[in-house]
Amino acid sequence: MNCCREGKNCNFLESVVSVDERGQLVLPKDLREKWGLKGGDKLAILTCVKGGEICCAALVKADLLTKNFQLKLDWTHDTQPAK
Repeated sequence: MNCCREGKNCNFLESVVSVDERGQLVLPKDLREKWGLKGGDKLAILTCVKGGEICCAALVKADLLTKNFQLKLDWTHDTQPAK
């Protein structure tokens, strides 16, 4: 992904969201529209670790990962029954 390689248009606060009691978060409608997200779209969570702890995380459309990094993502957790 080259969009942030030179630090342009990156690392700014886009939105603040809350995690509900079920561990879910809702992305604001204007953000979903801006990103072109629809129900059922997959997002990958990328993290950076510093000192053994996650210091930051980013959301990336999963299809962009497969296109840009040619990764084969495994979605088997989607088919597992809820415990």
